[in-house]
Amino acid sequence: MAERENRRDRRDRAEETPEFADRLVAINRVSKTVKGGKRFGFAALVVVGDQRGRVGFGKGKAKEVPEAIRKATEQAKRQMIRVPLRDGRTLHHDMEGRHGAGKVVMRQAVPGTGIIAGGPMRAVFEMLGLQDVVAKSLGSQNPYNMIRATFDGLRNSASPRQVAQRRGKKVADILRKPDAETADA
Repeated sequence: MAERENRRDRRDRAEETPEFADRLVAINRVSKTVKGGKRFGFAALVVVGDQRGRVGFGKGKAKEVPEAIRKATEQAKRQMIRVPLRDGRTLHHDMEGRHGAGKVVMRQAVPGTGIIAGGPMRAVFEMLGLQDVVAKSLGSQNPYNMIRATFDGLRNSASPRQVAQRRGKKVADILRKPDAETADA
């Protein structure tokens, strides 16, 4: 019986201490025309992350703004992805992401560069925990499409360990420069 109470206490404590940071990216006021006039509602777009390699986004609709934000945050926590980070500060390689008319290009950067990215992409990178990245949005400026394109690119990122495991090689073979291989031959 005491064990069950301890579990419940731990769960309550976990809910009290937020492990995820969240960022409101966009709020949209939407209206529905009905017989008596217009009914207004709100749509929220939220990005949630632990700032150590996990990030997710969600959207929520409700009659009130706080409820829409709460729904979006809940959805974002359910749809989180893990992204491998290089030295905990940048991406392992350059990548592209696409969604609809939205296209984003993300590049790794040297220490001290900072986050060079626009609006919605910046929110994703900050919640992910990236400190050095250069990104450009090409095409759609719609925040929903920009975030989806960013997530498309991040889902396709791979660390040298994952690449080595997939190819059945050692990490050192993957990281070796092509010039070193020709010198050895």
